[in-house]
Amino acid sequence: MRIILLRHGPAEARDSVQWPDDALRPLTTKGASRTRDVALGILCLEDPPTAIWTSPLVRARQTAEIARDVWGERTTIENRDTLRPGGSWRLLCDAMLERTELESLAIVGHEPDLGRLLGVFLFCSPNAIAIKKAGACGIEFHDQPGPGQGVLKWFLGPRALQRLAQTRKGNA
Repeated sequence: MRIILLRHGPAEARDSVQWPDDALRPLTTKGASRTRDVALGILCLEDPPTAIWTSPLVRARQTAEIARDVWGERTTIENRDTLRPGGSWRLLCDAMLERTELESLAIVGHEPDLGRLLGVFLFCSPNAIAIKKAGACGIEFHDQPGPGQGVLKWFLGPRALQRLAQTRKGNA
């Protein structure tokens, strides 16, 4: 199984007047544009995943929808409550083990949770490895996904992924 961890793109500033419920805070216009370029850059490194699991928070859901638009309609999107901030990486791993038919999966979420998940996959440790907004990494599992079973294939920030997207656009 291949997994792409993708942190949501840049969102509007916290504002309890405009968004009393922080879960409703959306991506900025620049954040949406950056996310589109990042998703295109990921295509330079990986085939499109067959599924996207996303936090149900608006900014993560928007990131997932933009990625699917770039990756193609064959990629399905599922909201996962375990990807809400503070969610359980253990429950997420259990859910992945139940979906053995998935060959590739993108997980869209928040920090520090995605960084903790990366630490678990690579080192059996939930110590966070920071992923920038709209940054991503690719992990490969030779068998079932689980603690310490992942091999890091690539880890890039948004600028590097945007540069890859520009290269791809230039070759199109």
